[in-house]
Amino acid sequence: MDKINILIIEDTKSEEEALTSVLLENDYNIVGVATNYTEALTLFYQHKVDLVIIDVFLNGQPEGITFAETITITPNIAKPFVFLTSSKDRQIFERAKLTKPFSFLLKPFNELEVLYAIEMAIEKFYEQTNVFVSEDQDTVIGANYLFIKKKNALKKVAIDDIIYIEVEERYCNIITHNEKFLVALSLTKITTLLDTNNFTRTHRNFIVNTNRITEIILNENLIILEGNYKVTLSEKYKEFIHKYKILR
Repeated sequence: MDKINILIIEDTKSEEEALTSVLLENDYNIVGVATNYTEALTLFYQHKVDLVIIDVFLNGQPEGITFAETITITPNIAKPFVFLTSSKDRQIFERAKLTKPFSFLLKPFNELEVLYAIEMAIEKFYEQTNVFVSEDQDTVIGANYLFIKKKNALKKVAIDDIIYIEVEERYCNIITHNEKFLVALSLTKITTLLDTNNFTRTHRNFIVNTNRITEIILNENLIILEGNYKVTLSEKYKEFIHKYKILR
């Protein structure tokens, strides 16, 4: 399981340190800090970046906007970004708005605003209409990842890393090698969101990642998964076995 990777573009040391402190305390990973446009592009291309926090003005020039324009118009590299600024210039605001930031925060920022902005940016970027909320967790399903909120941070879980999913009343337990997550989502709903080539229902209460199956015990109606997890295989769902090529 990976943390969400954030690139900071900020040339004021005190602001950068305050932002870094907030992110680290809330379990985000900082891939780098850039103080100008060139450094920002270099770090952006060198690292796997999930989100960028951008100061509009760098060294007195609106280089933050230039950076946002670059990653917005270049095919296949766009990432969600959040602007930070203390400027009250309306023209600068209008130019910044054209880049379609996911949030626009005025300095001095506060911790809660930054955390909300990050969460909203991730959710909007993956264009999800399904945000699943329990008492202390939110989940957003992207193409290859689940973004699961635990306390004050979003945890990024690769869908391929899921071993199995178990229904628990109105909730689902998502089991990976390292952790278990409880999300407010029905088993039927999550079935429609997962790749049926890799995930299959084995029982009314279980969905398994077929890539994580280590043994199928037909006479016991049992499936053994990586990590020695065991789930039930009911007669109704045994047809998934026919997907496998059988040597005779």
